[in-house]
Formats: sequence, C-alpha cells, structure tokens
Amino acid sequence: MGQKPTVSFAPFRRKMKRAGLDDLLIRSFEQNYAQLGAGATGYISGADARPPSEIADRSAATGFHEEGLAALNRLVVVKLNGGLGATMGLQGPRSLLMVKDGLRFLDIIVHHVLHLREKMTARLPLVFMNSYSTQAGTEQALSAYPRLADCAPGALPLAFLQSKVPKIWQDSLQPVEWKKDPAKEWCPPGHGDIYLTLHSSSLLGQMLALGYEYMFVSNADNLGATVDTDILGFFAARNLPFLMEVTARTAADRKGGHLAQNRDGRLLLREIAQCPPEEVEQFQDIDRYRLFNTNNLWIHLPTLRKLLQDRDGFLDLPMIVNNKPVDPSRPDTPPVFQLETAVGLAISAFDGAQAIQVPRDRFLPVKRCNDLLALRSDAYRLDQRGRIVLDPRRGTGPFPAGAPLVELDDRFYQFIDQIEERFPHGPPSLLRCRRLSVTGPFTFGASVTVEGEVTLTNDSDIPVAIPDHATLSG
Repeated sequence: MGQKPTVSFAPFRRKMKRAGLDDLLIRSFEQNYAQLGAGATGYISGADARPPSEIADRSAATGFHEEGLAALNRLVVVKLNGGLGATMGLQGPRSLLMVKDGLRFLDIIVHHVLHLREKMTARLPLVFMNSYSTQAGTEQALSAYPRLADCAPGALPLAFLQSKVPKIWQDSLQPVEWKKDPAKEWCPPGHGDIYLTLHSSSLLGQMLALGYEYMFVSNADNLGATVDTDILGFFAARNLPFLMEVTARTAADRKGGHLAQNRDGRLLLREIAQCPPEEVEQFQDIDRYRLFNTNNLWIHLPTLRKLLQDRDGFLDLPMIVNNKPVDPSRPDTPPVFQLETAVGLAISAFDGAQAIQVPRDRFLPVKRCNDLLALRSDAYRLDQRGRIVLDPRRGTGPFPAGAPLVELDDRFYQFIDQIEERFPHGPPSLLRCRRLSVTGPFTFGASVTVEGEVTLTNDSDIPVAIPDHATLSG
C-alpha cells in the first residue's frame, strides 16, 4: 500500500470551524478520525458478536396495553429522514416519494399520528430528523399540515437538522475538496448522530422539560414502524432504558445489521461494514444470526440524558468506515471514507438494554424500486388507522401468505423513472402473487394480474409488451 499518509486533524478542524459546526461534533469527529489514522477498521469479529439468547417475543407485550395507553402522552415520535433515495434516482427526500393512494411516506406517517392523537387524546409530537439534503423539502411538505404543530402548548419543532462531517480522501486521509460540487465534500455522520444532535441542540432538554419520558425512533421509509401501544406499555412497565425491535432474518436481509451479544452477554448491533472481510459468509448466515434490526427503537429519555451528561455529550458509539466514491451518482469518481455511526449501535451503551422480536409487518422499508412496486400493488392496503398493511386475504384460500417477493433487473428497473416507464398504468395485481422475478425489459399493460410464482426473462434490449388484462401464472 506504500507509505502511510501523515495524519493531521488540523485541516478538518479549520474546515468544520469555517462551516460553523458545533465544537462537540468536531471533538467527536476528531476521535473517530484518530481511530482511522491509527488503522482502525471498525470491525467486530464473530468471536465478539455471538448469536443472542433469550430474546422476548412480541406476544410478551400483549398484556401491557393499558400501560401503553397511560404512557402515550409522554411519548415523542422521531422519524429518521436524512435519506435522499439516490439509489432509486431521486433528487429529493425519499419520504416524499408517492407510495399509496396518492399519498407519500410523509403523508402516511402524519395521518397515522394525527389519527392516534384524536383517538387517544394524547399530545404525541412527531419530529423529523433531517439531513442538509432533506431539510428544505421536508419542511415545505410539513407546511401542509398546520394541525401537526398543535399537539400542546410549547410544542416541539416538527423537524431538526442533523450534523454534517467532511469526507476523507482514501489515499491521503485529508479533507475532500471537490470544486465541481462543493456540497459533495460533506456527508451526514449516520443516524447515530441523533444523540449528539439532541444534546447539543438542547432539544433533549426541551423534551424532558415538557414532560416527555419516552422516544420512539424509526426510519421514515419504514411504514411498518407505527406506534404500538402494547410495546410501549411493555417498555414502560419494565422500566427499560432501551428496547430494539428485531425480526427474523430472511435471505433478503443477509447484508443488514444483526443482533448479537459480546463476551459479557451485553447486546450489540453489528452492521456489515463492521464485519471483517474474511467473516462475511458467517455474517450472512441467517441460521446463525437469526435476528435483524428493524431500526425501530424505544428510548427512555431521562436515562439518555444521564448517559450523555456522564460521557461529555456523546455516547462513543462504534465507528463505521464506509468506502464510497466522492460523487455517489458516479462510481468512477475517486474513493473516499465516510465515518458514520448507526442509531441502533447505542444498544451497547445502555445497561439493561433489551430486544423484542416482532412480526415482519413491523418492517416494511423501501430501499429499492422492488420494494416500492410491491407496496404500491393491491397486496397492500391502507387501513382505517392510516397504516400500510397486507391485504387481510393474504394467507387464506387461494391467496399466498406473507408479502409478495418482487425481484427486478437493476439494469432496467433500478430508478423511479424506469419504473414509471415500464409500469405506465401502475403496478400489476400482486394479491395472488408469491414471487415475481423479472429479467430484461418488459412494459406492463393495464390491469395485469400475477399469480403464484412468475419468472419473466427477456435476453434482448428490446422491451416485450405485456398486454392489457393479461394474467401471468407460473
């Protein structure tokens, strides 16, 4: 690899000071940068991340409904909303993508919270954590919901801005300069930044001053992450400091963060970027590591404040080193390091933290157009409480159980404009579909129905037209 580059944090400090960034953030980034300069990889070996035991099941929470209702007025809902959805060809927040019945992620989230407020007569503030890339678009979208800010006197803000940190050239370990687009010199420090930002912005203190005791954190693109009063009651009645919702891993989750235990029995989360390269096969073994982090987290706010006070404002979360091109839309641009942390990594920081295994319907993320096509189809519906749920007929009679699996060829279906072109009349009916796999270009007509398991293959670059009202079955 040649001579090791000289490590100096001074250029980063100057850059971050010029950008007006908080001293606490600079110190936190300096700590991670020192680890990188010393050769730290952020890897956690399998010997230090063993399969967990004795994880509670969702059924354990069914007896805590009344406790959950009592705690609802002391709950803050926070949505992690920093993602642009660049991998899907989006230019704005992923949460503003149209999902169902003319509604975007953000609309569905807001409607569900407003429904709960009205039905349960609870304050229930909703707060979005935005990145620099999503802040303006999200605030504009939220302006359509004036009722949202009227949850209580002295209400919390509807959104707050997470930090940004410099990208690092891999060859020199120096701050990135990219004159073609200076904004690409920066990146969000991962959603683990929520703790430092809540502390340094005084928002955590404001939550506590207004009488809020619990915080439910989840991804804005996971429409399964609704407020579950049973789980809230379980969390509150057990006096837990931190509770992570996990679900059974499938082959589709092989690269996602899994739950584990260290040698002392403390729970931890390990992301694939923290796995040594020689252990990736073991990491992806869904029979060994059976539980996947949904990123639905319940946090006791007084405990979080004490932890942050005791640790000088930051939780010292494990560092994740991400290898990226400086321009994410152009893989051929020079490589950089992005130093990040993940919100779920804090499970190791809380004494007595626990996990609870929930059904798969608590995890409905949209990371790719495959996920979006399934959610837009008739296999899912909006219920009266404003939640996205599987059609109740799934699993009865001729209807397959569980969610339909959609696999689309990235060459022709990776970006949202390709989906609109290939499915000009909307998604096919997937109500009776178990699995749809499409390789090569196809254009779907109106009112197409997919039944059972269907594989479509087109080896040419010329699109094959699926006629209107066609029924595909395998």
